[in-house]
Amino acid sequence: MKYDIIIIGSGPGGYVTAIRASQLGFKVAIVEKEKLGGICLNWGCIPTKALLKSAQVYDYLKHVDAYGLKATAIDKDFTAVIQRSRNVANGMSKGIQFLMKKNKIEVINGFGKIKYGKKVTVTDTDGKTTEYSADHVIIATGARSRELSFMPIDGKKIIGYREALALPSQPKKMIIVGSGAIGVEFAYFYNAMGTEVTIIEYLPNIVPLEDLEISKQFERSIKKQGIKVMTNASVTAVDTLGEGVIATIKTKKGEETLEADILLSAVGIKSNIENIGLEEVGIVIDKDKILVNDFYQTNLPGYYAIGDVIPGAALAHVASAEGITCVEKIAGLHTEPIDYGNVPGCTYATPEIASVGLTEKECKEQGLEIKVGKFPFSASGKATAAGTTDGFVKVIFDAKYGEWLGCHMIGAGVTDMIAEAVLGRKLETTGHEVLKTIHPHPTMSEAVMEAVAAAYDEVIHL
Repeated sequence: MKYDIIIIGSGPGGYVTAIRASQLGFKVAIVEKEKLGGICLNWGCIPTKALLKSAQVYDYLKHVDAYGLKATAIDKDFTAVIQRSRNVANGMSKGIQFLMKKNKIEVINGFGKIKYGKKVTVTDTDGKTTEYSADHVIIATGARSRELSFMPIDGKKIIGYREALALPSQPKKMIIVGSGAIGVEFAYFYNAMGTEVTIIEYLPNIVPLEDLEISKQFERSIKKQGIKVMTNASVTAVDTLGEGVIATIKTKKGEETLEADILLSAVGIKSNIENIGLEEVGIVIDKDKILVNDFYQTNLPGYYAIGDVIPGAALAHVASAEGITCVEKIAGLHTEPIDYGNVPGCTYATPEIASVGLTEKECKEQGLEIKVGKFPFSASGKATAAGTTDGFVKVIFDAKYGEWLGCHMIGAGVTDMIAEAVLGRKLETTGHEVLKTIHPHPTMSEAVMEAVAAAYDEVIHL
């Protein structure tokens, strides 16, 4: 039962790491306590996007007259929508099973716990424990919904993202606490389905990690959709004794109460680091995270950690990149540390949000002299023809050297467009180089070129 590499957790960090390790010639085993693909594939990224697509199609159907079309008796089947999402997730999980077999990776089902001497014990559902050993052990156990002490998740009236993906019936009213990507994506879905949604955000702006102009535009957009937004507000108590929930909200004006069928807690995530043997072997933890070096080695030789259990952005694509970097370093390949300043972030509500690099506020706080350009989709031929004019592209460049410091987008399909900015920044592209790169017409991507042109006072279509 000896392997070159054992990976604990099969999410987008773990399974990608396993495949790359196998490609490099290692004998690999992966430990998973539930289903291959982890939270992202089974209860996060993928099924959420399936729900959002159903909501978007339903939204289109309700507004077909805007496209010169007519449709009657438009309705939705909430149960069928949820089932489609689960089917999509199940299909993807089977795809991961195929990839494991294709790459000769042994899948060990059960709860993994690390031991000293680069050993891992796995306890299966029957309680049987088996010990394995490896030259290298990689921890990729991910995270779960964070719970607040006065707002514990009971899975029925107070729920996390996992329960929100598979409710047995559609609630009439929902309170969502937290306006990060998870909160606003579910807000869009449930609102589009017909649920009355209120978002509670502690900070002054929703989607608070985004550029301020993006945040303000997004708030305007979702309010038009009928989503209620309360900023500078915090939940201080939740009463679940009645049929639904009654939340006490503290605002600048004082306290008020909101009633709903369900409250969705979207206040962040908690790393899955309990009971996996970290303390026993002496791996250093700080603020709920495992501390690692640039190549994901812990303080204990032979033990590594990637993904949501280490400091940094808790994103699927980040975990995958960390795992690949980790095993390539183990294999002795020439590899460089990940540039965390060039990681794209995406929110898949409607409108979508995508960003990379510094915000305008961050540039000013660093004392940088910048050039800023914006191009609204209302001036885009493709967006106008498609009926998706909500939003804009914003670019930020260093005024002296032309370095692409940041790119922030809000609108239809921008999560697919942001890669241009990520690649451009990776290649140290200047503003003038982007401006002189011919973009196809008519496309949404033209807005990137036009925004750059606006930064350099060369914009054509404004």
